Amino acid sequence: MILAKYFASRAPRRHLVARAVPCLALLATAACDDHPVEPPPAPAFLQVLGNGPVLDRYTGEVWVRGNIAYTTTWGFRSAPGNAVKIWDLSSGGSPVLVDSLIVSGAQTLGDVQTSDDGTLLVVATEFEPGSIMIYDLADPVKPQLITRYSSAGTNPGVHTAEVQRVDGRLYAFLSVDPPARLVIVDITDPGAPVEVFSGAMGEPFVHDVFVRDGILFVALWDGGVTIFDIGGGGAGSPAAPRFLGNVKTSGGQVHNIWWYHSAGGEKRYAFVGEEGPGAFGSLSSGDVHVVDVSDFAAPREVARFSVPSAGTHNFSVDETRGILYAAFYNGGVRAIDITGDLSSCTPAQRTVIGLCDLRLMGRELAHGLHAEEPVYVWGVHFVAGKVYASDMLNGLWVLREFNLPD
Repeated sequence: MILAKYFASRAPRRHLVARAVPCLALLATAACDDHPVEPPPAPAFLQVLGNGPVLDRYTGEVWVRGNIAYTTTWGFRSAPGNAVKIWDLSSGGSPVLVDSLIVSGAQTLGDVQTSDDGTLLVVATEFEPGSIMIYDLADPVKPQLITRYSSAGTNPGVHTAEVQRVDGRLYAFLSVDPPARLVIVDITDPGAPVEVFSGAMGEPFVHDVFVRDGILFVALWDGGVTIFDIGGGGAGSPAAPRFLGNVKTSGGQVHNIWWYHSAGGEKRYAFVGEEGPGAFGSLSSGDVHVVDVSDFAAPREVARFSVPSAGTHNFSVDETRGILYAAFYNGGVRAIDITGDLSSCTPAQRTVIGLCDLRLMGRELAHGLHAEEPVYVWGVHFVAGKVYASDMLNGLWVLREFNLPD
């Protein structure tokens, strides 16, 4: 079986026909005369299964549970970004819009996420007064508001809200800007949320968090990535995070994080998204940075992945097969091989600052939505063999996962 060979090899997948790479394109990563460069293999294309168009509002984040998807809206198009679109995915092809949940008192919406047991839906709202909306999902297509939580700490707006369980209790981790502030709210009783932590952090923003195994990773923009123990290390808690370490990735502008747990149990790498300058709807910039976090006290950047003239936004990872799906705004969706050792490469595959370049290493497996451009992909969510991509311009796309060739 192809999959069995893949899991056994743990090597970059170099199964595609190589394409020529002009020498000038490599000047930023290697000296052509000194290190002849093997052209990276040309990526395949992720098959489009369908699209649910949204033309009245700009589409923001996406979250999928079962056969239902929730997408938020952002800014102002012909209507304000105060709607959560609810989609039926049961056909396996184009999503069918079944309802629009209008959030009162919100100008724009950020994150949307269900709880791990599927009973709650949490939506972040901006701008002042910033809040999180907590809905009951007894009927997944008809969310019922339980409570709207806001405090002095959530003003002027909650941009991202990560919902995770720590030591059996359910928390919402809220990133608030400006001023940069992380707020942690215990929502175990969704009718009576309790704010357990509020602290200033970020340079000048705190943008997002990633929580797993009682460890908290915080994206602090030019302040880098800071790692806290909130229960997993035995010394901290959500009410009293304990500092473990920090790393400032090249380029700064740390936007989002994913701490990868491989199918083999390795927990070595965190993937860090950099959101650089851009022009809405057409241009973007920013790389995926790979950080070795095997020692939380001394994390270090070892590699990166970049797309010319496009920048990353959010990630979703197929951890069983070791594939990172990254939203790349005008660059569509990219599928990246993250198996094996990402810190080992040839001199010709290194950047000018010595990091391994995953693209030159041939680790870009596939490109999604190339034929559908112009696109501006905000988020992706990998679920059960499909990649759901929220496109600010065109709504919700359904893509087939990357398949290894015969």
